[in-house]
Amino acid sequence: MDKDKKLREAPADVICGRNPVMEALKSGAQLDTIYIGGSSGTLGVIRRLAKEKGIVVKDADDKKLSRLSGGASHQGVVAEGACGEYVSVEDILEVSRSKGTKPFIIICDEIEDPHNLGAIIRTAETAGADGVIIPKRRSASLNATVHKTSAGAASYVPVARVSNLAACIDKLKDNGVWIYGTDASGSEYTKTDFTGGCALVIGSEGFGISSLIQKKCDFMIKLPMCGRINSLNASVAAGIFMYEVLRQRSAAQEGQP
Repeated sequence: MDKDKKLREAPADVICGRNPVMEALKSGAQLDTIYIGGSSGTLGVIRRLAKEKGIVVKDADDKKLSRLSGGASHQGVVAEGACGEYVSVEDILEVSRSKGTKPFIIICDEIEDPHNLGAIIRTAETAGADGVIIPKRRSASLNATVHKTSAGAASYVPVARVSNLAACIDKLKDNGVWIYGTDASGSEYTKTDFTGGCALVIGSEGFGISSLIQKKCDFMIKLPMCGRINSLNASVAAGIFMYEVLRQRSAAQEGQP
């Protein structure tokens, strides 16, 4: 009996059902993504309200909605709450201004695995990055899995979610930030100067950096690969690059070569 009841209860960070989701939207609750299985009647109203508020809306079939709701009655719609508030790109740029340092930013280009995004945010916090930028589409978001994997770092690292990553990069360039893409075609990362304002672009797990974003990069950098496997997990690679930025900046402060 207890087991059956548990299957009917939605996870703590999920809101199920048309009226509960509608009320959450009206109340201004911090919602991350709304999964919906239709567009008529109340579901259509929910779609419209969500888009007006800039909340990501994704189509989902009954099977996915049931999985997200933990078996609870979903009535065709499930909303995931955000485990942290998003900031603006300007907020991230302000971090370095307030510290009197050069910008150090991480851009995640379609990192869809929440475990990878959480791990990247965790390393960004320990390496002293000013913030992380993710796209609204085709990306993991600040959900419970990301927060847990980040070991709480998601509460401290500013994360901006933008609708146009290419335009965001242009804004960073206008603010004196050099854009470093990560790809096997690039130069050795240890031979690259990261002491100026920099943003590291980490590509998706399966396809790397998209062609449009790659064209926006000022430099391409790579890790040496000595084994039979020619790539690393996105979060592992991101960690190596981030700590090279930290190493170079720490050495520059200490007057080391």
